[in-house]
Amino acid sequence: MTEVVTTRASKALLVTRVLVSAHAVAIIGQPVFAGGYLGGDYDMLWLHRWGADAVSFLAYAQVVAALVLWLKRGPRWVFGVSLLIAAGETAQYFAGLAGALDLHIPLGVALVTGMVLTTIGIWRVTQ
Repeated sequence: MTEVVTTRASKALLVTRVLVSAHAVAIIGQPVFAGGYLGGDYDMLWLHRWGADAVSFLAYAQVVAALVLWLKRGPRWVFGVSLLIAAGETAQYFAGLAGALDLHIPLGVALVTGMVLTTIGIWRVTQ
């Protein structure tokens, strides 16, 4: 099912789509960096840490864009999902810093899945 966005919200929808898509690409890269590290390329841990900063920044920017979209009469589900993902990524970030891999890895799988589904959903919203 697709949702229709008002003309007022069309620019906000475009910005949200760009941020959600960039966020999805960044979060999909994280397991690649972690896998490289676990495969013995220890420089990949630095990239994984830098990627975590980028993913966090994109998550918070996505929340702001989703809020603007909602306020301009766009779909509100985007804001709720964005908040949930940002909260999960904050927990993910601190679990990684603490070395709590029993939380970090499964939460990462859930977050990547959530971002892929969010990306599909935001591109199904029609103008």
